[in-house]
Amino acid sequence: MAFWLRHLLHPERYHGRGRRPPFIEGWYYRLIDSCEQHRLAVIPGIYLGKDSGESHAFIQVLDGVRGAATYHRFPSGEFRAARDRFEVRIGDNLFTPDRLVLDLPADDAGAVGSLQGEIGMADLTPWPVTLRAPGIMGPYAWVPFMECYHGVVSMDHSLTGRLAMAGEEITFDGGRGYTEKDWGRSFPAAWVWMQTNHFETSGTSLTASIAIIPWLRGAFAGFIIGLQRERTLHRLATWTGARTDHLAVTDSGVEWVVSDRSLRLEMTAACDPGGQLCGPGRERMHVRVNETLNGRVEARLSQTGGEGRSPAEVLFHETGRHAGVEIQGDLERLGSMIQKQS
Repeated sequence: MAFWLRHLLHPERYHGRGRRPPFIEGWYYRLIDSCEQHRLAVIPGIYLGKDSGESHAFIQVLDGVRGAATYHRFPSGEFRAARDRFEVRIGDNLFTPDRLVLDLPADDAGAVGSLQGEIGMADLTPWPVTLRAPGIMGPYAWVPFMECYHGVVSMDHSLTGRLAMAGEEITFDGGRGYTEKDWGRSFPAAWVWMQTNHFETSGTSLTASIAIIPWLRGAFAGFIIGLQRERTLHRLATWTGARTDHLAVTDSGVEWVVSDRSLRLEMTAACDPGGQLCGPGRERMHVRVNETLNGRVEARLSQTGGEGRSPAEVLFHETGRHAGVEIQGDLERLGSMIQKQS
């Protein structure tokens, strides 16, 4: 019991030990250099398939500037995770909250090229964990039958170190990073996700996602949003009692408005075509997920005027650049769920 409790209170750690397939767990590192000329997403993880031949570890790399992605597959035996902390090794590659060591060859397609080096991360800002709300999922983190769980390892942090990508040395000293993760049986039937920590005001970071959440014999549209500014984390989520007032989704952008009794957050995301990442299906890793690191997210946070929810005071209004944006799945069904819930 004590081990299980400690496990849930550390969403950053590996959760797959003893889990039955299908199961997927992956961490997501976003790295942007100080000149904002290089944008990378590095995604280590493991997939456990019902067919043991489909089980394997992986490291995906997305070059956000070129919109190119590569998938490195490893035998599942090369995945090693510490029990008492977040420390994952895949082959000769190491992943921790504050350190990233990569030694990846060029892929056969030559999409991204080889990648070697080490990145350090400092001044991490993890999502707060409490007994009532052990991470960004709040009390839903305690529910044992969720399809997919989500965690934020660090909303924003500084970077140091260098990577050699296809022979070109990239310096990340003074850059910014973000780290999150997912684990569970499968990804949702539809979701919208956006994240950026490159606003005009330093130290500001936004992460927001909405998805179809299976629940007992039905499903609902659930969302989780965190806007960190001036050392304050504004949380608007299904579990906090917030609601979606408006959501309009196209292949090239998103308009999304949420509110609770005191805050209203308006987000408009515009995104260019990105790279094709791999996501899990029930039988194997085959779902194609388009993600861009070239998005822009305008965020306007207002203090509402009470029951009428009319904006009374603008607390924050900036546009984040180099945003990660994913728009995936049965969006028509997601939209109809929101209409029914409103």
